[in-house]
Amino acid sequence: MKRGGILNAPLAGLLAGLGHTDTVVVGDCGLPRPPGVPVVDLAVTLGVPRFADVVAALAEELVVEQATVARETAAANPAALTLLEGLFGEPRWVSHAELKAESARASLLVRTGEATPYANVVLTCGVPF
Repeated sequence: MKRGGILNAPLAGLLAGLGHTDTVVVGDCGLPRPPGVPVVDLAVTLGVPRFADVVAALAEELVVEQATVARETAAANPAALTLLEGLFGEPRWVSHAELKAESARASLLVRTGEATPYANVVLTCGVPF
């Protein structure tokens, strides 16, 4: 048994296989799931688990060199933006349509139960050295 960190076995296994420049999408429960991208669906009910909790857990596990956020997030979900800036610094900005297009090329999509608008991010993996 692991002492801590991500305990969800499918998620932990997929995270362990990521490399430099691979991308992980963390999405709210409404973000479309692109075909061909592995999905770990953590959603239990609306709001559970929260986007903030999942992103914070992933930030402890991954080296993230860049976070990509939809421009719409600034006005529609300032709490999500504040969280992401606090964890990863200034994000790269794209339209929501571009974020969904980038999701189709992701290595992994993690679906949360979040039910607030634009609680989505594309995390680009870095290296620890």
